[in-house]
Amino acid sequence: MTSEPVRWGILGPGSIAKTFAGGVAHSKTGKLVAIATRDPARPGLSDGFPGARILDGYDALLADPEVEAIYIATPHPGHAEWAIKAAEAGKHVLVEKPLALTAFEAGAVFHAAKKAGTFAAEAFMYRVHPQTAKLVDLVKAGTIGEVRAIKSSFGFAMPRFDASHRLYANELAGGGILDVGCYPVSMARLIAGAAAGKPFLEPEKVVGVGHLGKSGVDEWASALLKFPNEILAEVSCSVSLAQDNVLRILGTTGRIEVKDFWFAGGREGGSGVITIYRPDGSVETVTVPEEGWLYSFEVDAAGAAIRAGKLELSPPGMTWADTLGNLAVLDKWRADIGLEYDIERPANRPRTASGRVLARKGAGIPKRSLPGVSRDTSLVALGFEFFPNFSGASILLDAFYEAGGNLFDTAYIYGGGKTEALFGEWQSSRGIARDDFVVIGKGAHSPLVYPDIIAKQLTQTLDRLKTDHVDVYFMHRDNPDVPVGEFVDAMDAEVKAGRIRGPFGGSNWTRERLDAAIAYAEKNGKTKPGALSNNFSLAEMVDPIWAGCVHASDDAWKSWLNAHQIPNFAWSSQGRGFFTERAGRGKMDDEEIVRCWYSEKNFERRDRAIELAGKLGRNPIHIALAYVLAQPFPVVPLIGPRTLAELEDSLSALDIRLTAEQVAWLDKG
Repeated sequence: MTSEPVRWGILGPGSIAKTFAGGVAHSKTGKLVAIATRDPARPGLSDGFPGARILDGYDALLADPEVEAIYIATPHPGHAEWAIKAAEAGKHVLVEKPLALTAFEAGAVFHAAKKAGTFAAEAFMYRVHPQTAKLVDLVKAGTIGEVRAIKSSFGFAMPRFDASHRLYANELAGGGILDVGCYPVSMARLIAGAAAGKPFLEPEKVVGVGHLGKSGVDEWASALLKFPNEILAEVSCSVSLAQDNVLRILGTTGRIEVKDFWFAGGREGGSGVITIYRPDGSVETVTVPEEGWLYSFEVDAAGAAIRAGKLELSPPGMTWADTLGNLAVLDKWRADIGLEYDIERPANRPRTASGRVLARKGAGIPKRSLPGVSRDTSLVALGFEFFPNFSGASILLDAFYEAGGNLFDTAYIYGGGKTEALFGEWQSSRGIARDDFVVIGKGAHSPLVYPDIIAKQLTQTLDRLKTDHVDVYFMHRDNPDVPVGEFVDAMDAEVKAGRIRGPFGGSNWTRERLDAAIAYAEKNGKTKPGALSNNFSLAEMVDPIWAGCVHASDDAWKSWLNAHQIPNFAWSSQGRGFFTERAGRGKMDDEEIVRCWYSEKNFERRDRAIELAGKLGRNPIHIALAYVLAQPFPVVPLIGPRTLAELEDSLSALDIRLTAEQVAWLDKG
């Protein structure tokens, strides 16, 4: 029985949209029913989209009940925004490459699609063409022996420089890397994967170079990729330099060459040509005849997935993981040449990834009062030191804030100050009032653990955070060679100066030193330490993750914390992955988890967390977080998600209420 055709709408009526419309017209599964434009009265607009209704504005397309799936053909900066909005409207999306400006944006798109249960994919038309399948088969069959190197380019010369043209316009994310460099990178990852028997392979090293023109975009650029199977790939792209545009796959018994591999046999069908060169000079030609239109294959691949109820394409189409990996390479390439578009900078990015003004959504994350903190804080604090730039970090910061989060964990040393700067740029670009967030600062990290460094580093911290005070402050390490009273005096001075408005204390401090600091403050009329930031988890740290780390998870620490009721802002509160599926008895895991967390006592606790999780319909990592929050003394978990999915997964545990009996059982059985 034949399925009903997928009813497509096109968002943005540019040249690539007309090409896609031709693909729909010659597809087996699609029908074009509407296009959306911001200029519906433009003369001749309907000529490129015969039979399609012309809608006024993109929102009209999202609201159109006849449209099932949307092809997004706007300039690059609009891809993620409209893909997210389409998913939220219940529409399937096929997004012209690049799916987003960065891997972080792409992650937000896929997160929205997963929540909505809608299909989403990046439109690399060559990936689902028969010529590409044949090329992969030749590599897998060992036609040229073992693959050792890949060389590919996609470059052309625009007739002249025009700062308003999308390929040169900074505000449209112009240049070669995102527009055409994505092709040779995606092919290199595909071929390296085929050689390893996988759908694709991620490079273990990426080094990029390039030339930024007068509009600030890359006019020509190259990158070198090294894969785990020792394959090297050289890729190049350009918008102002003509290149040969030949894919070369070099093996131990020959090489394969394909001219304009992304074009296959032609837009309207034809014969693709794969040429094999042997060391003895002989040449073999493999012809791939195909009558189908080039862009019809991506229409049908998407249509088949949609009708099958799938959320993503199947290999060799661009799966979600494939798209994220490809963009991660482009992110590194761009970073290496210093290419950050003006539209990615804080002043020009005041809205969320979905293009909306930042706003709280419902009651959100529960709040609690903490001793010494002037306002209630969210149950967990967000750490975000893994993000290289503002556009990436702001996605997570926005989501945490909109979910009701108001407690943020920063430190002078994180990223050489980048985390503090990112937070300052975020809160100022979003116009968040100072009394609407609580920020944790840290200074005096090894080797600069001295009293006189505290004021100097705090000055820089406040400048980066764009505020005149922090709400909680920690010395990041201790220096037992310095009398503890000198540290108390230095911190007390900052409290009196109003630059620390809440509790201060030590991170990775021992009980003995904290007791001594408290006693000194009481004796000398100084502000007492009122907070701690040591590791606390259901799993006890067996070996310090870094030199100087101190955990507070054993019975002696629990007794001390219960007696003092000093809040512990606990890092690695979920055991840094110990409670996830990848850890466990008999499993090979990364060196850090094995060294720091593997013990019989911890495995027994993990087993009990798994058992309780099964009874409650949750995951063991949720139980681990709930355990931390259920202590009879205040513990504030510091969470460090890298994706929206990880953030929401952590927040989903906040409604678990463990009894005292369950807490004791998890701990000791």
